[in-house]
Amino acid sequence: MATNIGIMDAAYFVGRSEILSWINSTLQLSLSKVEEACSGAVHCQLLDAAHPGIVPMHKVNFDAKNEYEMIQNYKVLQDVFNKLKITKYIEVSKLVKGRPLDNLEFMQWMKRYCDSVNSGQNNYNALERREVCRGGRETSKKSANSQASTKGSTSQRPQSSHNSRRTEVLNANPTNQAVKVARAPSAGGPAYEEKITELKLSIDSLEKERDFYFAKLRDIEILCQTPEIEQSPIVRAIQKILYATDDDGTAVAEAQALLSVGHKEIEGLSPIAEVSEEKSSSETNKRKNISNIDFDAAGIATLSPRQRLSDVSDVHCSGSPLMTC
Repeated sequence: MATNIGIMDAAYFVGRSEILSWINSTLQLSLSKVEEACSGAVHCQLLDAAHPGIVPMHKVNFDAKNEYEMIQNYKVLQDVFNKLKITKYIEVSKLVKGRPLDNLEFMQWMKRYCDSVNSGQNNYNALERREVCRGGRETSKKSANSQASTKGSTSQRPQSSHNSRRTEVLNANPTNQAVKVARAPSAGGPAYEEKITELKLSIDSLEKERDFYFAKLRDIEILCQTPEIEQSPIVRAIQKILYATDDDGTAVAEAQALLSVGHKEIEGLSPIAEVSEEKSSSETNKRKNISNIDFDAAGIATLSPRQRLSDVSDVHCSGSPLMTC
């Protein structure tokens, strides 16, 4: 059972037209776009077709227009997933937005799963099961009317093509030819609809890529605003590139200049060298003081007792102005 399908599985290479024909034939609907199934009701009934009777169809709302109503349908779908022990994650927040790419990928997975189960689909009565749903009857009526109008339009195609040929023969002048060329795109509706859908898919993927890289740049900006490193040369160089408004390459050169200036300032300060010099000078002074003390002590030790007393008396005489020698 295909509960976990890889992103490179053949299921994700099924075209939109094949997906739509599968949905419409299985559920007797007339969807023209895959994103029309974003309410979740179609997913619930597809799962009901794969596992008849397991989906509580009376809780499904085919008339869901708002997001909170669609979320209720996806809750029903999630409950059924839990019963069947299906581990597929449902990205409800993306599906309810009606994005073509997200809805197409999830519907491709649904088709792969239903094809792997393949039980009860031949004898499944989609109209009868949809009767108990909210808005199910209206959905069936709309589908029937659209199918009837489609059949009527196909039957009128030969006559319209004959009339167009006759008009071309009778009115063969530049003005009519220009009108014919201007009306040509409207005749190829399905092809243009498919082209528009492809463009929407490419735009959606580009928006995702843009949001991804913008989030990365925002993280770098927040990191550069940390007070401990905000004033460092490399951070200022990075901010210079981030906030550049011109795309002429001058921002990179200015950032490199900031880095070179910062390196020169660091080399000019050289706090390590200054500290080492201070330490060496202090150690030299200490050594001199220690050597002088040792020398004085050695000199005192070599003096006789009378010389020591005379030296002490000399000190007292010179140190006190009141004493006379």
